[in-house]
Amino acid sequence: MAQPTLADIGELELLARLQPFCAQELLGDDAAVLPPRSHAPVITTDVLVDGVHFSDRTTPPTAVGWRAIATNLSDLAAMGARPTGVTVGLALPGATPITWVEQVYQGMADCLQTHGGKIIGGDVVRSAQKVLSITAIGEVVPQRVIRRDRAQPGHVILVTGWHGAARAGLELLLSPEPSEQLPKADQQALIQAHQRPLPRLDVIDSLASLPDREFKAIAGMDSSDGLANAVLWLCQASGVGAQLRRSRLPIPPSLGPWMGNETALQWCLYGGEDFELVLCLSAETALELLPWLGDRANIIGTIEAGAGVVLVDDVDDEPDLTLSWDGCYQHF
Repeated sequence: MAQPTLADIGELELLARLQPFCAQELLGDDAAVLPPRSHAPVITTDVLVDGVHFSDRTTPPTAVGWRAIATNLSDLAAMGARPTGVTVGLALPGATPITWVEQVYQGMADCLQTHGGKIIGGDVVRSAQKVLSITAIGEVVPQRVIRRDRAQPGHVILVTGWHGAARAGLELLLSPEPSEQLPKADQQALIQAHQRPLPRLDVIDSLASLPDREFKAIAGMDSSDGLANAVLWLCQASGVGAQLRRSRLPIPPSLGPWMGNETALQWCLYGGEDFELVLCLSAETALELLPWLGDRANIIGTIEAGAGVVLVDDVDDEPDLTLSWDGCYQHF
């Protein structure tokens, strides 16, 4: 028996089915009115397109919903903000099964239940392609906003977790044949990193104990477009350079034996979608934070005067590698 589609049930019935996933007290008008708060609002938007950011082959609908929310919450975490609400824009073909939409919303609700915030509104339109546009709203004490332009020579570069895991998970989903070389637990962990990434809002709790003067000296952003991309952006925004050490890069231990060290290095630097935070801060503050961030967090290098981001190979004594935008993900 064929599943009912959006064309079968119509817009009003669709909206009625999606209401249980939303904050009921904020629905029913043309827009949501948020109560006044003393903190500064932080707003971010991400668009996910079928065939570009997800597909039926690699991403079940609950994971589509989770990733759509996690992408935005990661941007809030990168600014030092905590989530309060999200709006959801859906552009969908009429032939989309209603169960697909409900499962996407269930994934969004699961992520919000875990990390905070509520669905407070949105829109639905007909489209030839599935598109999700999520706008997330957060709040932050104004003097504790994290910005990209504060990196200084002498700072260390701290990353909050592994990089390359999401890219490896995608590889397993696209080409499962080589996965026999990996223990089942490692396979599941890498696939989980791709399908259900964790926005690092917990890092904001770890930073909460820092005095304002130390906090204002921190530069940071998330690594959703890759570790190299994040370091390059931080250096460009701050007018500095950086030196990274290969032995310190946060590569999942299973990647090298499975895919080889060079592929593992490329996925770590350029794979993207790991949704960790990259922070530039004093060595003293970094060492104070590390015990609270888990054993996957690491100091990977230093901020230097001048320009350029260089990877020093202190493993095999190979020539230094200058990182560039050419290897980073580009939308166009």
